[in-house]
Amino acid sequence: MSTRRTYTYLPDRDTEHGSTEPLLERDVTGLRGGSLSVRADGSYSYAYGPPGLTGLAHNRLALACAIFASLGGLTFGYDQGVIANVLVMPDFVLRWPISAWQRGIMTAVLELGCLFGALGAGVLADRLSRRAGIMFACVVFCIGSTLQCGATSLFHLTIGRAIGGLGVGALSMLSPLYMAEIASPEVRGSLLALEQFSIVLGCVLGFWTGFFTRTIEGSMSWRVPLGIQLIPGVLLGLGTYFLPPSPRLLVLKGSLDAARASLVRLRGRPVEDPLLEIELLEMQVEALLIQRAHVPAETKHTHALAIEARAWARLFNPQYRARTLVGVLIMVFQQWSGINALLYYGPTLMRALGLGGGAIDLMVAGGVNVVQFIAVLPAILYIDRWGRRPMLRAGAAAMTIAHLAVAMLVHFFEGRWSEGSGAGWIAVACVYAFTAAYGVSFGPVAWVLPSEVFPLSMRGKGVALSTASNWVNNFLIGLITPPLLDYSPSLTFGTFAGACFLAYLWATHFVPETAGMPLEAIDAAFDSDAGKGDALLKKQIERDIGLEDLVRRLGGVVEEGENDE
Repeated sequence: MSTRRTYTYLPDRDTEHGSTEPLLERDVTGLRGGSLSVRADGSYSYAYGPPGLTGLAHNRLALACAIFASLGGLTFGYDQGVIANVLVMPDFVLRWPISAWQRGIMTAVLELGCLFGALGAGVLADRLSRRAGIMFACVVFCIGSTLQCGATSLFHLTIGRAIGGLGVGALSMLSPLYMAEIASPEVRGSLLALEQFSIVLGCVLGFWTGFFTRTIEGSMSWRVPLGIQLIPGVLLGLGTYFLPPSPRLLVLKGSLDAARASLVRLRGRPVEDPLLEIELLEMQVEALLIQRAHVPAETKHTHALAIEARAWARLFNPQYRARTLVGVLIMVFQQWSGINALLYYGPTLMRALGLGGGAIDLMVAGGVNVVQFIAVLPAILYIDRWGRRPMLRAGAAAMTIAHLAVAMLVHFFEGRWSEGSGAGWIAVACVYAFTAAYGVSFGPVAWVLPSEVFPLSMRGKGVALSTASNWVNNFLIGLITPPLLDYSPSLTFGTFAGACFLAYLWATHFVPETAGMPLEAIDAAFDSDAGKGDALLKKQIERDIGLEDLVRRLGGVVEEGENDE
């Protein structure tokens, strides 16, 4: 992950004038373990401590708060993992014999709730606070979980999943948002990686909890795992009261003194610390940039709803359209790769591979969660080194081959697996290979790429639209997979193979590399100057509020005119 924030792109050498000497850069010392580097033109980068995982030890309160907030991701992952076992538990199947379409609706309704929860959470979080939004989402999630645990009919269970989905969707947006806003620049990537880690961990815990409770007599076999998800929901809802408020939101609301106090608490530094002052001024720059970008002078008296609609419509203007398509399509291909079909219906899919049924199907399906959990670790560590585009291309190619191999094996051996020497286990190996390829490519990259392709002024709405695309396609996958499996398992895997092949072509021809790229390079990739416009406006705001002067003063950098005097 990127560890130091640089605001103006400069080459390492002054090649324009033929010089091979490095451009002037001054490193400021005496910052209580922090660092500040200032170039001659005023561009700078800073850090409170070491980058990455090592730096987390220097930011213990922020780390503790982020770990706690990541329980929101755990609830999402747990719900994904637990439903796969519940659907095939003997008591559940005997109590409510349901068709493939009913199974799809009951599973997918959670994702539909997530869509509306994620869209509504932003308004709630901005009007009240991040913490209040998280607490409210936890209450909604716990209501839904209680209905699922105590369901006396399939209708109750479906309604419980829909309500729980509202809470899960809100938490999927609010938890990472809060984590990003309390993290210092040098550890922000590592802290955000906790969200993906928590989701995958939740999948593992949810599946294996259901696996070990499946032998309990009666309805407790599925009520217990559905009830256990109340624990992280209650803990997060109650504990959020004690979390420090988001300093970034306080700045947006104009409460600068409260924002400074929150930063002092989070960073563990005195109020007069210069790095604290730089970070606080940066937050003011961002708030003013967004405000000026969305509320130009001629629309100051326009109705708020019209202003909001106009801001969303800008995503489809020519200068943003290609970026919007990247954000939306990365989520389309992530879901149509088939990963959530494996998570929701893993035991059912494994039964189609002729493994023998019973515990074998469940254990092999549970292996999918474990493989994904292991695969995401190198992706977190090396995503910036490997690059986004190569990861997507390699992942899509591997996923296409794996799905195609499974589709062919199912086509030739369905109904007569015993005739093929180990054909079923070869298919399982291909499923695991697909999961590993997904875990190091579309799994993590899909949550990183949208935030990088949009300029700052459109980032919030661009990422929100990308997240909405994820939930819509997640819902469709959950809905159609059961009837598609009933119709033809080989066609199911063939469909996912086709989607992965299209993802490869798309990543090859339409996705730019964004890892460590300056705004100018990203603009050039999209044949747009949107990022440049943001950069110029940002530079003007930095000058207006005094950030530029503060950095120059700390770095001992003076203008040429001042030096002549």
